[in-house]
Amino acid sequence: MNLAYRRHVGNCLRADGFYDDTMSVHNSRALKRLEPVFLIAAGGFVGAALRYAVSGALPGGFPWGTLAVNVAGSFALGVLLYEAHLADRLSPETRLIVGTGFLSSFTTYSTFAVQTAGLSPMFAVLNVGANYVLGFLAVLLGRRVVGGVVS
Repeated sequence: MNLAYRRHVGNCLRADGFYDDTMSVHNSRALKRLEPVFLIAAGGFVGAALRYAVSGALPGGFPWGTLAVNVAGSFALGVLLYEAHLADRLSPETRLIVGTGFLSSFTTYSTFAVQTAGLSPMFAVLNVGANYVLGFLAVLLGRRVVGGVVS
C-alpha cells in the first residue's frame, strides 16, 4: 500500500491496510453527539466574559453588575422562550448556544447569593427584592415584546 493512500484515509485505515467506512460513520456520530456540548461551551464562554465586563464597568458598594446581568438575562430568556413557543423560528442549536450556553453563564445565582450575604441586612433585602421582582418583570416584558411581534 502506498503512503499517500495511508495519509488520505487517516484513522479510517484498519491495521490490515484496508479502508473501513464504519469507523468513519462512528467518528461522525461521536462528533454529532459532541456538537451540543461545543455550542453550549461557546455560548457559555461569551456569556461569562460579558458578565465579568458588565460587573467591572459598574460602580461598587452595591452589586449593580449582578443585578444588571440578571435582569437583562431574564428579559433575554423571556424573549427566547416565548419566541420559541409562539413563533418557533429559532433552531434547536440557537436555543442551545443562546439559552443554555450564553444566558446560563451570563446570569448568575451563585454570585447573587454570595454578594447578598455580604451586604447589610437592609441592602440584602433590597438586593433580593430587586433581583426577583425586576427579573420576573423582565421575563414578562420579554413575553410581551415577542407576543406583540408575533401577533
